[in-house]
This record gives sequence, C-alpha cells and structure tokens, in this order.
Amino acid sequence: MADPVALMALALDAALGWPQSLYRRIGHPVGQFARIIERCERRWNRPELPIPTRRRWGTVTVLLLILLVGGSCWLLQSLLLKTFGQLGWIVLALLAWPALAQRSLFDHVRAVALTLEVGDLPAARTAVSAIVGRDAEALDESAVARAAIESLAESYCDGVTAPFFWLLFAGLPGVWVYKAINTADSLIGHKEERWRAFGWAAARTDDLFNLIPARLSGLLICLVAGGGWRILWRDARNHASPNAGWPEAAMSGALGVRLAGPVSYDQVVHSKAWIGSEGRQACAHDIRRALSIYCRACLMLWIIAAAAWLF
Repeated sequence: MADPVALMALALDAALGWPQSLYRRIGHPVGQFARIIERCERRWNRPELPIPTRRRWGTVTVLLLILLVGGSCWLLQSLLLKTFGQLGWIVLALLAWPALAQRSLFDHVRAVALTLEVGDLPAARTAVSAIVGRDAEALDESAVARAAIESLAESYCDGVTAPFFWLLFAGLPGVWVYKAINTADSLIGHKEERWRAFGWAAARTDDLFNLIPARLSGLLICLVAGGGWRILWRDARNHASPNAGWPEAAMSGALGVRLAGPVSYDQVVHSKAWIGSEGRQACAHDIRRALSIYCRACLMLWIIAAAAWLF
C-alpha cells in the first residue's frame, strides 16, 4: 500500500499492545474467528462422519473464513478509502493494529526472564505456561529458558512478521485473513485423531501463508544478531513444522544455545530433533539476549515499512 498503514500499526502496537481495558470491554477480533471455527467444528466434525467427509468440511470451514473475513475487510477498506480519501489510512491503521503482537509477546517473555532472574522457578513455570503448550510443571531452569526462547522466535513470525507481511502485501483483508487462518491452525490444525482430518486444510493453509514470513524472520534475526547463519541453513528443517524451524534455528545460532529436543505434552514425551545441538544449555540471561535480538528484528520491520511508504 502507498500509505503508512503498516508503520502506524507497528507503532500503535509497540506503544500500547492490546490494552486489558479494551480486552475486557470488546475482547479481541481473533475471539470472533474462534467462535466461527468452533461452531463449524461442532457441526461438521462429528465422530460418526467418514474421514474424507470431515476433511471436506474442514476445507469448507477454511474457505468460509477466507470469504467472510477477506470480503468484509475488503468492503470496509474500500469504503474507508472512498469516503475519507488519503486520510482513510489512519482508520485502516487502527483496524490493523490488533493483528500485531510485538508488545504482548515481549511482555510475556520478559515475565519469564524476570522470574528466573530472581530464582523463582515455580513462578517462571507459570509464566512460561502462558505462552507454550508443553507440560511446564517439571521443567528445570534451562528447560524454562529454552521454552521461552523457542516461543519468542516462533511467535516473532506468527505474531509479528507474518501479519506485517500480509498487511503490507494485501492491506486490511490480507492481515485479517492471515489471523483467521492462524487462529484456525491453532485450534484445529493438530495431528490428534479428533483433528487430523477436519484440521488438515487449516494446517496446510497456515503453512502456505507462513512460507515467506518464516524465512524472512530467520534472515532478519541472523542479520540483526550478526551471526547464526550456519545453524539457520543446517537446522531449519529439524522442526516438524516446515516454517517454525527457520526463526528458531536463527535464534539458536545467534545465541549459541540448543533449542527444541524432547518435550512433554499431556504427560507424553515426544522425541524431537535438536536445533543447534552443539550449543550450550539456555539460561535466564539468554532470554534477555533473545529479547534484545527480537526488538532489533522488529525494528527492521519498521524500516521496511518506512521504505515501502517513502519509495
């Protein structure tokens, strides 16, 4: 877009995040997406339906989200630009602002670092459980730090770079369609028996939408850190996701710590390959270093947004 929508949205998010006062009053837009997805899932993912049927209805759910969200945002964007002209970008930036998560991600990960730094491991486990899905009750200090850094790296893509990319590339429809698909992936894009067929389309579509942003995230992390390239190229594919490994491998290489590896979900240990296997164990100080890299990587997006506006 030829206006500073992306730049202003980044600035609003960095300054304010999504205030709790707003959340209490109106919730968050992704909550509306979740309600649509849950209604479709209850209606179309019944256990008695054949697997191919459930997969087709899951595909319909994804298409419905794209049409509803993309269509309504396109109409709204067109109306605003037609009504207010060049000033319409201000309202568009306000509408795009909630799709970004720079501030909230920083605050959540910083909370883990603060509790580890004062030696309060139970509080650190509680803080990290708010941003990861793994079992946190038995994690030691290193495992807590590793989980926080992994979440920061992966969410830099999902919560910042990808929404920014789609906002810059396709305006308001792009950023909110991405958020709708990403919400669907987080709710139904799982490999468990209940979700495997119905969530297949959501997972594959999310992979497609993150294809470029994930690689961009990895490149920006290595660029601002001044290193990590070798681990990025070598270990980016060690992750089960085709995309999450890129920012995680970049952060692993930049910090010199090992990430990923075996992890427990619902009391079941899952064997995962290490990323940066020769690196040392992570600690609280490494979370601080990761946050510093994260802030600089976010700043790179600001620079890209400014360049897109000016040139």
